[in-house]
Amino acid sequence: QVQLVESGGGLVQAGGSLRLACRASRSTFNVNTIGWYRQAPGKQRELVAISRRDGSITYSDSVKGRSTISRDNGENMVYLQMDNLKLEDTAVYYCYILHGRTTYWGQGTQVTVSS
Repeated sequence: QVQLVESGGGLVQAGGSLRLACRASRSTFNVNTIGWYRQAPGKQRELVAISRRDGSITYSDSVKGRSTISRDNGENMVYLQMDNLKLEDTAVYYCYILHGRTTYWGQGTQVTVSS
């Protein structure tokens, strides 16, 4: 079992920046995939950015060029730096780990972008 705890969400004006952080209760060094999803009201949960064990990274088109995912395996952390935030970035952001065939989710952190 892996516990994931997100932090760093909040209220920010459009054009601003936030850095989300996720701490895992176990080592993230060998996990297959770690990253971030988000869910806006009335919408399905969607991928934001993921980092794979082989070093590859995938960003959704909606955040590409505005967001950077990074991981610190020594501290069991994954981060999401989001810049130039837009109103449509408003959502609950969830930390995610895929290890073997098991997925783990954090409780989520709210990001609200205001005009």
